[in-house]
Amino acid sequence: MEWSEGFLNSPFISGVAWLEGMSNRFVVIMAGGRGERFWPQSRLTRPKHLLPIVGDSPMLAQTVDRLKGLVPPENVFVITNKEQRDAVLESCPALLPERVIGEPEGRDTAAAVGLAALLVDQEAKDAAFALLPADHVIEDGEGFRSVLTSSFDAAEQDDYLVTIGIKPSFPATGYGYLSQGEELNKVLNRPVSKVDRFVEKPNLSTAEEYLSEGGYFWNAGMFVWRPSVILSAIEKHAPVLSAGLKELQADFTSTGSLLGAMEKVYPKLEKISVDFAVMEKAEGVVMLESDFDWDDVGEWPAIERHYPADGNGNVFKGEGIAVDSKGNLAFSEQGHCITLLGVEDLIVVQSGDATMVCHKDRAQEVKELARKVGEAHPDLT
Repeated sequence: MEWSEGFLNSPFISGVAWLEGMSNRFVVIMAGGRGERFWPQSRLTRPKHLLPIVGDSPMLAQTVDRLKGLVPPENVFVITNKEQRDAVLESCPALLPERVIGEPEGRDTAAAVGLAALLVDQEAKDAAFALLPADHVIEDGEGFRSVLTSSFDAAEQDDYLVTIGIKPSFPATGYGYLSQGEELNKVLNRPVSKVDRFVEKPNLSTAEEYLSEGGYFWNAGMFVWRPSVILSAIEKHAPVLSAGLKELQADFTSTGSLLGAMEKVYPKLEKISVDFAVMEKAEGVVMLESDFDWDDVGEWPAIERHYPADGNGNVFKGEGIAVDSKGNLAFSEQGHCITLLGVEDLIVVQSGDATMVCHKDRAQEVKELARKVGEAHPDLT
């Protein structure tokens, strides 16, 4: 079964017409996670990307603002979940409501990618689009837009699946890596290189080897491609998911209701990441090297990189006082003061009706802690 021209050319989103002369590039932001590693600040209806974890505005708002000059505001989609949709619109008033799509149930990134391809294709036939996370920290907006512009060019010139590689600055064990292959060509004087393989999160010694050898880059989860290219790759490498997306297409075509099709079909889509489903298997996967700063701020200790420490290495976001204490991280809301006495290497987070204290060495277990809290006190997650 081929992708239906009727579906891909239909008025999938009402109220926004394609205007001649408008930019033919789009961005789709994935903003559906719960951010459990940032509990208790992050909750289901107020996750990490809707919080000012780093900076003074929500992470998603920073991401949207970073797109100015890259694509018009009306060419920005956000795929979130239905519980967060209203909060997304509240935190980013520049977004068009019809561009904010609420998943009835999270089905991992591959399903979101397929949905994004359909959304973009109906607006502008086979227009290239960037798929971006909602919650990364990038200070160099100009450098970011420059690399994305080159990535758009690469995706438009050939049937590439383009990803952005981040040059590692330390032997990180919390990121996946891209192994850079041969240079294929250049766009806007930037090398376009083959990706030899995707590498799972390594242990410390392996990460140190990658850093020493060179040719390995952090996988930032940022992609650029055309709908026809990514949908064909899904059809080839993830046929179960492809069949589900075509069922979504057929249901919408017959009923004319996006919401109805999403509620009926989307929860049945195969739950798998786009890396596992497609990127690790597909041909034509290429990489452009970034030259901008980047941090995915994946857990509480990461925010220390973005705030000044006192003379004893204590970092406070919010009010705080430390006495005979060192190496601590404290995060509090306005009007609340955290005080520390005689403690080391702790994370202390205050958030309204919940407070968390843990050792830095166990920060990766906060996600599991949040789930256990949710079992006992669902209202706290």
